[in-house]
Amino acid sequence: MKRFHVHVRVEDLAQSLAFYSQLFGVDPTRHEPGYAKWMLEDPRINFAISTGTGAVGVNHLGMQVDSAEELPALQARAHAASDSASADSQTSCCYARSVKHWVTDPQGVAWEQFHTLGDIPTFHDQTHATADPAGCAPATRGKPVASPVATPVLSTACCA
Repeated sequence: MKRFHVHVRVEDLAQSLAFYSQLFGVDPTRHEPGYAKWMLEDPRINFAISTGTGAVGVNHLGMQVDSAEELPALQARAHAASDSASADSQTSCCYARSVKHWVTDPQGVAWEQFHTLGDIPTFHDQTHATADPAGCAPATRGKPVASPVATPVLSTACCA
């Protein structure tokens, strides 16, 4: 089974924590310095927020799978969609150890596809030299595959 993933870079964690806890009606599943995550079942989403470097707004989107056997099918689709797709790699970031790959859509929005192996006590494990601590994206061809994309909140209705 899959779970949609959204990671938002925030300026003020406490303010955002209060907002999203109220919006979702529950406290986060994990809350650490500079980071919080809600693993919601309805809708089935892994929603994370964090502070740090980079623009405020949507950092990346993704798809989390429950089993390692589901990951190759997602990776095959990513490679069919774009030559920017990275190979599977084990990484440690966002307080978790995961096997993941990245792909960037035509607009530059980063998509992470991953299977979580377990929790770690730090946001980012520096022992994985291929990871970028700002977005946990692997470096490929001398530049990150996934570039955080700032998507600001609009002050007017967009679809009226």
